[in-house]
Formats: sequence, structure tokens, C-alpha cells
Amino acid sequence: MSIERTGLDGKLPKGRIAIIASRYNPAICDSLVKAAVATLCEAGVDSQSIVVVRVPGAWELPLVARKMIDKAKVIGVVTLGCVIKGETTHDEHINRAVSLSLMQLSIETRIPIGFGLLTCNTVEQALQRSGGNVGNKGEEAAGAVIEILRLDSQL
Repeated sequence: MSIERTGLDGKLPKGRIAIIASRYNPAICDSLVKAAVATLCEAGVDSQSIVVVRVPGAWELPLVARKMIDKAKVIGVVTLGCVIKGETTHDEHINRAVSLSLMQLSIETRIPIGFGLLTCNTVEQALQRSGGNVGNKGEEAAGAVIEILRLDSQL
């Protein structure tokens, strides 16, 4: 018989969780932050243990995530931002570099990093993913960090 483990419930370890959020596309990113904070608090994270750091844009998310892991000794990071396709391929370069950097950082540091970077073709898509009919990716990214933190104690 196999053993199945999940992080869907259980105790969370003590420690600080960083939310690093872009200031670019503020209405969208503010909604992502609000949902992430609410999700962490609902899971039992003390609001005093949540540190919200704002960065200029998505490009800066990996660097500041690394600094928070190294200097602030956080146990988890939620990264939030929004890149909307424009007339050039600029968005593709940012999205690929940021996503690969965050994954590599999580693997290297063994700290869970929730990926809440919206990579949308239109503003309407971004609005739907930041509290519209597709949900809120800030909530999902924070939920992923919570689940991995719970799972980690079982592994």
C-alpha cells in the first residue's frame, strides 16, 4: 500500500513570509497582494509575519526574492506581478527570464516561491485573473506556498 502526503492541511512552521509585488499595473497588482495576504492570514499566518515588498516591475522579482531569502531569512516567498503583451516581444523575454529565475532560486534555496506573475495578452485577461471570473492568482500563489510549507514538514 502506498503512502500519500499532501500539504492541504496541518500546521505551518513559524517564520516570516515575503510577498514581493510589482508596482507596475498597480490596480491589478494591488488586487493580487490583497488576495495573497488574506489567503496567508486565513491559513493561520500571523499578519506580523507577512512582509510586503514593492518593486518597480516583474524584472526585479527574482533579485528581491533572493535578498529576502538571504537577508530576511523568510520561510516562503510569494511573487506577484503583471506583464501584458505589447507591440514587441519584450513581454516574452521578461516572462521567460523571471519564471526561470524564480524556479531556479526555489530549487537552490529550497524555499517555496509562489509564482503569481500574470502573463497576459490583454488588460481584460489580467483583470479576470486578479479577482475576476478566473479567480485571483495572488490567492493561488500564496496557497501554493502554504501547501509546500505544510508538506515540507512531512517529507
